[in-house]
Amino acid sequence: MTDMPARSFALPDLRIVPVETLIPHEHHDERRTAPLTARISEQGVLKNPPIVTPLLGGSGERYVVLDGANRTAAARESNLPHLAVQVVRYQEPDVRLLTWNHALTGMSSADLAAALRAVPGLRTRAERADHARALLARREILDDALTRGADALTLDAEGDFAGRNEILNDAVERYRAGAKVYRVTPDSLAEAEERIAATTGLVVFPHFDPAEILELASTGARLPAGITRHLIAWRALRVNIPLELLADRDRSREEKDGWVRRWSRERLERHQVRFYEESTVVFDD
Repeated sequence: MTDMPARSFALPDLRIVPVETLIPHEHHDERRTAPLTARISEQGVLKNPPIVTPLLGGSGERYVVLDGANRTAAARESNLPHLAVQVVRYQEPDVRLLTWNHALTGMSSADLAAALRAVPGLRTRAERADHARALLARREILDDALTRGADALTLDAEGDFAGRNEILNDAVERYRAGAKVYRVTPDSLAEAEERIAATTGLVVFPHFDPAEILELASTGARLPAGITRHLIAWRALRVNIPLELLADRDRSREEKDGWVRRWSRERLERHQVRFYEESTVVFDD
């Protein structure tokens, strides 16, 4: 039985779009893309559609990928002509933009500091942790790194948003090369250690504005993987669109789009759609 939610609800806007129209706002994680490509091929379905928003202005149809950079990269590597996506309005309450921080393991404080100081154009400075957090809140620095010492290492660079973003990407790649990185929400090293016991350092990022994400994507620039966190109202999960449908080059996009609309309507009529208003933890994704 399907229980309709108490507050205003509309079925997720599922569409079939050309893969070439999808513009990531962040780099995909190459270590996750290859296994994901293999898993999608083995399962024969796209379980969870990427979340996208229309990119207005310019010529032609374009969508910014808010969540699903690895799935989009997997679609490109699989040479799919089309992909099923969920289209959303990039504003609250439909979408909330938050930030992930990076908990590091397997890298000493000294090695982390050395890796960051080796990034061309990056300025590092030791600051009290509370002052570093205030600088970050005012966006006066790129981010800050917390280790077991009393101080934080602040990271900053000259230049405009795009240039500073390039240096930020370089910094993240430097520590990714020597550490295992976990995405966490706490901006406190002690809280991060409660979640990841072996944490040796925590890199804390600023909050971004949706306008910054759209502008960055429109220029072809990318944020580092695993920083932006988009919370989606009424997110479509376990959709299981057949890969065969997406890969079919003899069927037009319009035919595929019609198939998805009919399928979605039939699932609802058969009471095969479940609505979850509470926070959900998924263990098999």
